[in-house]
Amino acid sequence: MSNKAGLPPWVLIDPLIQSWLIEDIGRGDRTVQGLLAGKTSTVKALWVTKAPGIVVGLSLAKRVFQLLDANVNFVATVCEGQYCEAGEQVAKIDGALDCLLTGERVALNLAMRLSGIATLTCEYAKQITDLSARLVDTRKTTPGLRVLEKYASQLGGAVNHRMGLDDAVMIKDNHIAAVGGIREAIALIRSNMPYPLTIEVETESLEQVEEALQHGADIIMLDNMQPELMIVAVKKIRARSSRIKIEASGNITLDSIRVVALTGVDYISTSAPITQSKWLDLSMRVCL
Repeated sequence: MSNKAGLPPWVLIDPLIQSWLIEDIGRGDRTVQGLLAGKTSTVKALWVTKAPGIVVGLSLAKRVFQLLDANVNFVATVCEGQYCEAGEQVAKIDGALDCLLTGERVALNLAMRLSGIATLTCEYAKQITDLSARLVDTRKTTPGLRVLEKYASQLGGAVNHRMGLDDAVMIKDNHIAAVGGIREAIALIRSNMPYPLTIEVETESLEQVEEALQHGADIIMLDNMQPELMIVAVKKIRARSSRIKIEASGNITLDSIRVVALTGVDYISTSAPITQSKWLDLSMRVCL
C-alpha cells in the first residue's frame, strides 16, 4: 500500500464532479425540497465503514459537498489510503442538512468505488512485495473515471501504466497485424513519434521477442506466456541488454502473480484490481 499518490489539480477534477452532481440532482432534489421546503439547519454527520478495506476518496467527497456549499466542514479522521476495520469512523461533517443529503450519494459512490479498487490492488501487491517485480495497472478503466481509478490503484500499491494513448507507444497484436510485423511497426512509429516517448512491444513468442530486440524496443511485454517460456524470454532479453524493461501481462490472478514475478520480469500488468474489484461499503449517518 502506498500513500504517495496525488490527485490532479481541482481544475481538472471539478468539471467531472459537477457533471456527476448534475446527473444525480437533475432539476432538483425532490425529496429534500419536499421535506425542508427551503428551510434547513446545520447538522453533524459521520462516515463509517461497513466492511474492512483501504479507504480512498475522502478528499474527493469533501470536494463534492463543498461544490454544493462552500461552508461545509468535512474532516477526514483517517489518512487517505489507510486500512480500516468494519465499523470504523473515517470522516465527520458539519454542514447544511440539505447539502449533506443532496451530495451524499455522489460522494459515497466515488469513495466506495475507489476504496474497492485500492483494497483489491493491495491484495495483488502483497503477493509480490518481497520481490523486485512491480504491479502495474492498465487502461481498462471506467470512462470518465480513469484518472481517479488510477489514483486509487496507486494508493493500493500499483504503479500507473500510461494514462492515455499519448503517454507512450505500445505496439500490440492488432498494430503488428495491420502493418505486417514488429520490424515494420517499430520503423514506421520511430520515424514519426516525438521525443522522448518510449516504444513498448507486445510479444507472444520467442520469435517475436527476438524481433523486438533486433529493432530496438524499449520495453518488451510477454503476453499470455507460460512461466516456463517467460523464464527463457527473460534470459534472452537480459543477455542482450540490461536497459530493456520486461513486462508480463495476461490472465494474472492472485494465485498466479507470484509465480510470474519469480520469472524475473520487471513489471506485471493486470486490469483485475480495477475491473474485478467490489465497492467497499461506506455509509453516512446524520446526527440530528
